[in-house]
Amino acid sequence: MAGLQDIIVRPAQPDDLAGVEALISPFVDARKILPRTTDELADLLRHGFVAVADEAIVGFGTLEIYSRKLAEIRSLCVSTEFQGRGIGKRITRACIDLAKERNIFEVMVITSSEEIFRSCGFEFTLPGEKKALFLQTRDEP
Repeated sequence: MAGLQDIIVRPAQPDDLAGVEALISPFVDARKILPRTTDELADLLRHGFVAVADEAIVGFGTLEIYSRKLAEIRSLCVSTEFQGRGIGKRITRACIDLAKERNIFEVMVITSSEEIFRSCGFEFTLPGEKKALFLQTRDEP
């Protein structure tokens, strides 16, 4: 099994699509991340990052850029056997670095696993106590 130093985090490429689809499938089935069509996922790859170990994609996350003011980290997942090695944090930092390069003011994330994002500096509120509020209009995504 690859050691942490053998795991590369790099920008996603169009030919990573099949590997990313295979990676996220169990997370979608477990309702940990939202399902994506192949076209949606191909579009998300443009600002996405993959973690690769032994030529296999073991992690993925993307920065969806809404405007110069706001972007969101989406679809962050790491293969179960590679969790707990800091891979998700490395992908998150790559997304944050991209937001900084693009001079985006705020990056948000919606997650059921807040620890990783809090360890990267995310908080529940922004300066001025801005908060995101949600209303679910149906049971299924």
